Amino acid sequence: MEQPAQGSEAAEGPGQRSGEQPPEEQGPGQQRPGPAWQRRTRGEHRWPEAVIVALAIGLQLALPDRMAPGQRYLLSALEVLLLAGLVVANPFRLDRDSMLLRAGGLSLTGLIGLSNGWSAVLLVQALILGRPISPTDLLTAGGAVWLTNVIAFALLYWELDRGGPAARAAALRDYPDFMFAQMQSPELADPEWEPTFVDYLYLSFTNSTAFSPTDVLPLSRWAKMIMMVQSGVALVVVLLVVARAVNVLS
Repeated sequence: MEQPAQGSEAAEGPGQRSGEQPPEEQGPGQQRPGPAWQRRTRGEHRWPEAVIVALAIGLQLALPDRMAPGQRYLLSALEVLLLAGLVVANPFRLDRDSMLLRAGGLSLTGLIGLSNGWSAVLLVQALILGRPISPTDLLTAGGAVWLTNVIAFALLYWELDRGGPAARAAALRDYPDFMFAQMQSPELADPEWEPTFVDYLYLSFTNSTAFSPTDVLPLSRWAKMIMMVQSGVALVVVLLVVARAVNVLS
């Protein structure tokens, strides 16, 4: 008896037509990389943060004398020195996870927050006690304190989320402290997207205007507490400044 030919039929898999090539399996090197915020990247640029910090220092110097800290020129000089040191030490990509750079960045954020908090207390005190203040000084002080508050908290979120910009670039921590929209819907975002300083500035601005989270959700307890403090400060400043402005204009 003749044995059935097994040549081409034996090589064909089940459900595969004659002459068709089997589908190639995707090797590890061909797999699409995960989102950039979950893996090691080059790090974000220094200049957006440096420009905004310089703006905050300028706003502090533009405050009326009665609304400025007693040592504002000393505080501003320290802020300029810290900013210059950070730019010289790491001028381009924020990818160096250094304890010295980390301490410098947190110190700069702390000084800006301290100076602005001092000015906020002086402003609130003047408004509550009914001290005479011109409309120009009122609007200048209120606007400068509110905007610097946005910048200070943006720096704080940026410095603390997942250990700071250098730690995020090295993907040292898996779990984020803030959930951005691109993280919730990665299929709608560029795979190379990762949060940078501009994203934290947007987070701080919306929290100061809406007095609550918008499209960025705080996940860790410290993030929730800091956002609550920022909303409270912004609400008090806005309410008091608007109330006094209405009184002055009427």
